Amino acid sequence: MELKFRVAARIAKPIDEVFEAVADPAKLSAYFTTGGAKGRLETGATVTWDFHDYPGAFPVYVIEVVKDERIVLEWQASEGEAPNVEGGELADADYRTRVTMSFKALDDGRTLVEISEEGWRENQAALSASYGNCQGWAQMLCALKAWIEHGINLRADMYK
Repeated sequence: MELKFRVAARIAKPIDEVFEAVADPAKLSAYFTTGGAKGRLETGATVTWDFHDYPGAFPVYVIEVVKDERIVLEWQASEGEAPNVEGGELADADYRTRVTMSFKALDDGRTLVEISEEGWRENQAALSASYGNCQGWAQMLCALKAWIEHGINLRADMYK
């Protein structure tokens, strides 16, 4: 069994605006990285993301960026329950998972964003961690949609 998932959403904005809302650290910080993002997502870069629910900035390794098409990232795998779940603890593992964000312009002017993540080991702790990340990416897409379409930050004060 391979541990991986995919989430998707349609955003009612042109592809260039949606792509920039993810690639630009100031924009990403406005709706997703509740503790801030540092560094633009560009091929070969290492940026940092910080979340109030996962305190402490951590590195994100940018593997590939194709403007308005795809962003491929790797980050430290964690295994265990999400820390915002009662009694949950994450432990860093000695490997990375890979996140692929795909952007597709739709005929009606909207943008389809798909996010997949894969690469966990096949054990219960990694399965639990993958569920937490799936939840986080689904929240990211909802937060992106609310922020870019309506100027609402869904994650404001959600975790602190």
